[in-house]
Amino acid sequence: MKERILDYLKKEGKSSVNDLAAALEMTGSKAFPKLIKDISHLESQGLIRFDDSGKLSLRTKKKAKKEVTVTGTFRANKAGFGFLAVEDDEDDLFIGRGDVGYAVDGDIVEAVIKKPANRLKGTAAEARVVGIVERSLKTVVGKFILDDERPKYAGYITSKNQKITQKIYIKKEPIVLDGTEIIKVAIDKYPTKHHDYFVASVRDIIGHKDDVGIDVLEVLESMDIVSEFPEEVLKEADAVPDRPSDKDLIGRVDLRGETTFTIDGADAKDLDDAVHIKKLDNGNFELGVHIADVSYYVKEGSALDREALSRGTSVYVTDRVVPMLPERLSNGICSLNPNVERLTQSCLMEITPKGKVVSHQICQSVIKTTFRMTYSDVNKIIAGDKELIETYQPIVESIHYMVALHKILEGMRTFRGALNFDTQEAKIIVDKKGFPVDIVLRERGLAERMIESFMLIANETVAEHFARLNLPFIYRIHEEPKAEKLQKFMDYASLFGVSIKGTANKISQSALQDFMKKVEGKTGSDVLSMMLLRSMQQARYSEHNHGHYGLAAEFYTHFTSPIRRYPDLLVHRMIREYTLGDKEKAESFAAKIPEIASQTSTLERRAIDAERVVEAMKKAEYMEEHVGEEFDAVVASVVKFGLFVELPNTIEGLIHITTLPEFYHYNERTMSLHGEKSGKVFKVGQQIRVKLTRADKETGDIDFEYLPSDFDVVEKVPKDKKDKKDRKGRKPRQSKEAHASSRKKGQGDKRGKNKKPFYKDAARKKQKRKR
Repeated sequence: MKERILDYLKKEGKSSVNDLAAALEMTGSKAFPKLIKDISHLESQGLIRFDDSGKLSLRTKKKAKKEVTVTGTFRANKAGFGFLAVEDDEDDLFIGRGDVGYAVDGDIVEAVIKKPANRLKGTAAEARVVGIVERSLKTVVGKFILDDERPKYAGYITSKNQKITQKIYIKKEPIVLDGTEIIKVAIDKYPTKHHDYFVASVRDIIGHKDDVGIDVLEVLESMDIVSEFPEEVLKEADAVPDRPSDKDLIGRVDLRGETTFTIDGADAKDLDDAVHIKKLDNGNFELGVHIADVSYYVKEGSALDREALSRGTSVYVTDRVVPMLPERLSNGICSLNPNVERLTQSCLMEITPKGKVVSHQICQSVIKTTFRMTYSDVNKIIAGDKELIETYQPIVESIHYMVALHKILEGMRTFRGALNFDTQEAKIIVDKKGFPVDIVLRERGLAERMIESFMLIANETVAEHFARLNLPFIYRIHEEPKAEKLQKFMDYASLFGVSIKGTANKISQSALQDFMKKVEGKTGSDVLSMMLLRSMQQARYSEHNHGHYGLAAEFYTHFTSPIRRYPDLLVHRMIREYTLGDKEKAESFAAKIPEIASQTSTLERRAIDAERVVEAMKKAEYMEEHVGEEFDAVVASVVKFGLFVELPNTIEGLIHITTLPEFYHYNERTMSLHGEKSGKVFKVGQQIRVKLTRADKETGDIDFEYLPSDFDVVEKVPKDKKDKKDRKGRKPRQSKEAHASSRKKGQGDKRGKNKKPFYKDAARKKQKRKR
């Protein structure tokens, strides 16, 4: 139909919609709406246009100026502007509010370059969206609102997705909605210049606004993270036996005689890894890492397998888990519960006192764990708790061997250059209704780090084994950081008076290690560690082995969590098939791995985003009870529009520059703010006294107000160091990127919302007149 429309307009030149409908025999009550939809789509693609008289014609391209066109993924900011990601090795293009068109976050769009990048000035290239190639937003979840403004619709929904600025109107359907529902809708129509709103139809009723836990469920459903499993998947899970049969044990290495046990969190139910350890006569250690053989039960191509791949990973948020596999598997036959036989895949390693794996065996096995240990109890045993030592006497020697081997492995990783990003994490404690009652720091003791060491060495050993065999495989890679990001970190780090050996284009992990050791314990060291982490690339899955930069490992994969990560499940499947020596299977894996690696990397990022959104929401909800209270905080980052501060319990919020008591100059090189009159300075890592002024659960935003205190630092700024002004004494205008950034977190709307003048006191009014 679209081709017929274009051919007709090419022949006729111009036509009214009615004449076009008559010519194409699309005048009926069913046909005409379809024609309008196709016309709208062609118009959004820039292929046809309406003139002032309402007639249609082909859109002719201007030949006077050749425009450079690019295609990429649009990333929206909730303030209205956005960025276009073209390729991994290319800088993003800035897209201003007026150039976004009708693109929505995640859309694949076509854009034209308006202005090239200026590397000398540090400004990004600018672009304008001219067409939508592919829509990313297919469904939306939100609160349903009854509305009589548009009678043809039942109402509209408000979504937690702050990047959706237009209303989403809901078609009238044969279901009764009373305005209390949280619903999931499918988008039928997107905004155009003719209607600045979405139109959608109800797909599912998620729950009601007063339901317990509906806030978290709303976030998960909005990201298509679904808790319930399809009936077909549940039936397959129910068909799996409760225990292994004698037939299942044929051909497996029998490790039931080893002193094997699990160590997990107290609330863990899916116990997918167990360990055993022995000291050998030659002084080496034998370490066995045994992982639940999930692939034995989840057959390739089955409903269970397809569902696991579509989920990619289990998602952990505050008070719940959305599992990759049904609980019957994850908490049943695939959980290494104590004193029962379980099928496993094992990586048995002989490790020297220097941390080198001198021999190994990767095999299908059967084990029988002796104890289900918790991190807490193991840490107490290590600390010498007499009662627990007596209770768990059969494994106390093993625990001491584990401590010794962990220290060896940790030292080995440090020696080769592994980076330690052991940042603080928050644990949100909620009541039965899902309300946050406390936020504490997660404790990470020796037992936690010990198990991590054993999982890391097993992952490395498995990856190296198959890389050496030159077989198709899936790797967990972490590529070298991009020089531009690393240069920014190095420039900022130099302000601490400690240099980093090397250049941004060539720097070793050991050089970064040395730097972090030198600043350890100094003011701002935690922030520096976070900044270094942010300058790194994201780890991902790949069919190519590029090593793991952060671990300084030449070979790395994910083998140890097949219950909750699909790549691990795939690794187990390949281990089994490669053991059988089937060459056709190798070719099959080679064809499938690239797509699986890409898909699971994307799903992993989705899970991380969901965890962050829920955490921000719960932190803001917790702080709503503390508005007006004062706190000691640390400056986490300084930007043009203010400073972000962090409380000891990891809660972070913004002090907007407009709330400070005087005009502050932003120094981009030192990432600091300097008071024009007082000389007060705000720098990363500096302590500060603050008062909580706003916490919004819906947006996750937290705002603070600066309070004068003994923490304040004063540095009189020489005149020649201050921002240059023009001949009339005015401060230079911000770039478009800087101005757009200053609207972040909705701050740009505050003046209108609160109806308060920008300058509140006499000093500010005086400064306003001066400027």
